Amino acid sequence: MAVQKIGIIMNGVTGRMGTNQHLIRSIKAIREQGGVALGDGEYLMPDPVLVGRNEKKLQVLAEDHNIDRWTTDLDAALEDSYNQIYFDSQTTVRRAEGIKQAIAAGKHIYCEKPTATSVEESIELARLAKEAGVKNGVVQDKLFLPGLMKLKRLIDAGFFGEMLSVRMEFGYWVFEGDWQEGQRPSWNYKKEEGGGIIVDMFAHWRYVIDNLFGNVQSLSCIGATHISERVDENGKRYKATADDAAYGTFELDNGVIVQANSSWAVRVNRDDLLTIQVDGTEGSAVAGLRECKTQHRVNTPKPVWNPDIENPFDFEDQWQEVPDNQVFDNGFKVQWEMFLKHVHTGEPFPWDLLEGAKGTQLSDLGLQAWEERKWVDVPEIKL
Repeated sequence: MAVQKIGIIMNGVTGRMGTNQHLIRSIKAIREQGGVALGDGEYLMPDPVLVGRNEKKLQVLAEDHNIDRWTTDLDAALEDSYNQIYFDSQTTVRRAEGIKQAIAAGKHIYCEKPTATSVEESIELARLAKEAGVKNGVVQDKLFLPGLMKLKRLIDAGFFGEMLSVRMEFGYWVFEGDWQEGQRPSWNYKKEEGGGIIVDMFAHWRYVIDNLFGNVQSLSCIGATHISERVDENGKRYKATADDAAYGTFELDNGVIVQANSSWAVRVNRDDLLTIQVDGTEGSAVAGLRECKTQHRVNTPKPVWNPDIENPFDFEDQWQEVPDNQVFDNGFKVQWEMFLKHVHTGEPFPWDLLEGAKGTQLSDLGLQAWEERKWVDVPEIKL
């Protein structure tokens, strides 16, 4: 067995997402399985160097997960030719600067989204990477959720007939931080620090819609800051300046209508934190993070509206589960493996910085639609 190492700069992995999904469940898991299989007995082994601003956090994180390399000196990590890939999961307001430095140093780029705080800067990143000839990719993790992969299986099989509409419900109650600690960092609720659910979630909705249902043609959006005051990690009260809920409607080029509600101020009464219902002429499906259930045309009940009697139907019992039929690995890990192969062997990787710019574009247009209180068109992005 031949193992080849590849150096990866991991900037910003001391945060919740960076630590759990990218370091522990992706890079560490790949290392523990012996690397990424390339075929013919060859494996590619990621060799990360953890980069950040807090020396103590980096040291503890590295020791806890058997990582040999860590540093607070990003410039030194970028100057080291051993490191071929730069990964960024910093806060949004810091991301573009780090990516530009890495492109200038000739590193291949893999990063979280949103890729920048404006569509103009996101497009600039894609242009710079293209001009520098470096490979690049953006995390599109929800495409690799088991529930959405099952939904894609149904779409590819023509299960829905003519697709009519999509309803997406995402969110949960994020505690205000006073009598119970909040589950999200305080910067999420500060517009001046890149926070807001539109900036966060519309980047996800763009790639989910584009890859599953059709291209977004126009949208309307109403945002809200339902919880006006919160308490931060240090017990200090602060005014929430960013939106914590968004109610969007998207018109696709194939006529499908998508409604997407996103909220950090909603109590969950559904199967999962994210549910996506797709309705078509031949059948419907509801997908969560891991499960997906269907109801075909021939199994659809025929209820009659009558509020004067008890409902005779158990509607939820009339759906069938889509079987797993395969082993689903962690979605972040799967995409990491794909990107590592892309860098090393040139295998296709369609989710590049230009695709990331489309996500930022939808966030910007969502904010514009809210401010102007009107439908806005979604123009094609070109470099």
